[in-house]
Amino acid sequence: MSPFLLLALLGITVPRVQALTCYWGTLASVKNASELPLQWTTSRKHCEEGWSCQEVLMLMENGPQVYVVLIKGCTQAADHEDLITQHRAGPGVSIASYTRVCREDLCNHLSTSLPLWAPHPPTALGSVRCPVCLSAQSCRSAAELTCPAESTHCYSGHLLLSAGNRSTHLRVQGCMSQAGCNLLNGTREIGPISLQETCDSEAMLTCHRGVMLRTSQDLTQKPVTWSANTEQLCNRGEVCQETLLLIDVGLRSLLVGSKGCSKARTQDSQAISIHSGPPGVLVASFARFCTSDKCNSAASSSVLLNSLPRPAAPAPGDLQCPTCLSVFGSCTQNSDTVMCPKGTSHCYQGHIALRGALDNQFFMYHSERKMGKNSM
Repeated sequence: MSPFLLLALLGITVPRVQALTCYWGTLASVKNASELPLQWTTSRKHCEEGWSCQEVLMLMENGPQVYVVLIKGCTQAADHEDLITQHRAGPGVSIASYTRVCREDLCNHLSTSLPLWAPHPPTALGSVRCPVCLSAQSCRSAAELTCPAESTHCYSGHLLLSAGNRSTHLRVQGCMSQAGCNLLNGTREIGPISLQETCDSEAMLTCHRGVMLRTSQDLTQKPVTWSANTEQLCNRGEVCQETLLLIDVGLRSLLVGSKGCSKARTQDSQAISIHSGPPGVLVASFARFCTSDKCNSAASSSVLLNSLPRPAAPAPGDLQCPTCLSVFGSCTQNSDTVMCPKGTSHCYQGHIALRGALDNQFFMYHSERKMGKNSM
């Protein structure tokens, strides 16, 4: 029984948390610095009860260009007052952010970039020249400009910005006051935005990233959608991977999927394995490793199901076994009992522990063909 229902039965009323209306909208775009300060208008959205209003503004200035990220909407994050952070100060490339979480209707009402921008005073030029570029595509045709006197190094890197189910890749070249790959100064999050940085041209492989866990009665027959909400920037030597594991005990099936970067021993390979086949428990897997951007793009579990063995339904045998496939728990003595197919001779009881993108332990009861097998 829920706490709210119990209190209601006791005659105790609990005030409901007000559902707020917040400004809502997103922007991620490269602009000319001459357009600053920017102004905008956004739409409105009704939030769920207990949620707050949020706004995030990030400006990355780089010579004649500026990259602008704006997020407004509803959030479950903790409330906090206006927070302005200078993640990287100029001269050269500079990064600043403004964040706020508040609990009043339409309180996320920032409508200009002025909190993060002021006219720059004239800057003396030095002797270092660097290509200067902010682009979601390529910097191959970047113009070379003379850097400010205090900027003594050229920066060239790749940023991945992710928020919710959206990701943006940004190629950055410009002037810096120090060498190295530390444009973000250690920043990994700005509000709901996560950031990754690399300056290794050989490590700029981007992969879909996500995990999936499904339980149902017909996962061996009906394909399910297999999509990833985010992307991941891989480290040097890593490739993209996508893996499916299917376990079927008859009355219930489990499907686990993983997409992301991997230090695979073999590149550009694909394999389907039947680890335990019918009759009895079916355990099968699909694994693919590839080396091009977002190549781990299988959209459904059909990549595995289409290769499963489809033997004729076996005749029932004489063995009865409890059957169970439990996630985040354990099998009990009250598990359903089934008549096992002909060709099985023992009941299986054990657990499977998975390690990797999804750490979990699964418990199973079912029939098994092989004698003396008590774990997997």
